[in-house]
Amino acid sequence: MTALMREIEKQARLLSVEERELPAERLPATASGAPLTDLDIIGLEEAERRYSLWKAGQTKGVAAENALADIRREMR
Repeated sequence: MTALMREIEKQARLLSVEERELPAERLPATASGAPLTDLDIIGLEEAERRYSLWKAGQTKGVAAENALADIRREMR
């Protein structure tokens, strides 16, 4: 591990759990070496917004099979 990586890890440990979630979600998306596109960023931000609403109890989840069935119906 490089000195820079050790410093990044040290600083990351000082963040709150919520603050650590964002880089933890975004970094794997860049592991291929390809930069995130504007569409990737918009998708991540929307997912984060929806997760925050769900976590705050302001919305409820939908079973994946129900969501996919709704999408399939809409595509007909």
